[in-house]
Amino acid sequence: MEKIASFTIDHIKLLPGLYVSRKDHIGTETVTTFDIRMTKPNGEPVMNTAEVHTIEHLAATFLRNHPQFADKTVYFGPMGCRTGFYLLLAGDYESKDIVPLMVEMFTFIRDYRDEVPGACAKDCGNYLDMNLPMANWLADRYLREVLTDIGPDRLTYPA
Repeated sequence: MEKIASFTIDHIKLLPGLYVSRKDHIGTETVTTFDIRMTKPNGEPVMNTAEVHTIEHLAATFLRNHPQFADKTVYFGPMGCRTGFYLLLAGDYESKDIVPLMVEMFTFIRDYRDEVPGACAKDCGNYLDMNLPMANWLADRYLREVLTDIGPDRLTYPA
């Protein structure tokens, strides 16, 4: 079997960043998959499931209510390795195109202090596995260390 695209990226060289993982064409439409890499693969501890789950709830709610991107959001969810998230948007985008959206989203997560949307037994299959303070902290770190003054080395996969 051929390796899938995400397994061909050199994860030893990969830094936290915002990357285009792939572009798929469905009929005449393009779907862009973004790799929102929040921790250095194999170089620092992965995120725990509680904060990943909290970020997922907050980011998905934010994106699906966004005035420009609600109708373009196909999916937002965690990577199995717990080093980041995938965002699928309808449209042909480059990483730099969504930096303002990511700044807005991670600022929302960093500053969020209310009940986590969907964090109840009726709405979620694992609603007790949440950690809002750690999600706030991770969002702040991603804003400070990655998104602020992001350069080309954090927008394009390493060669």
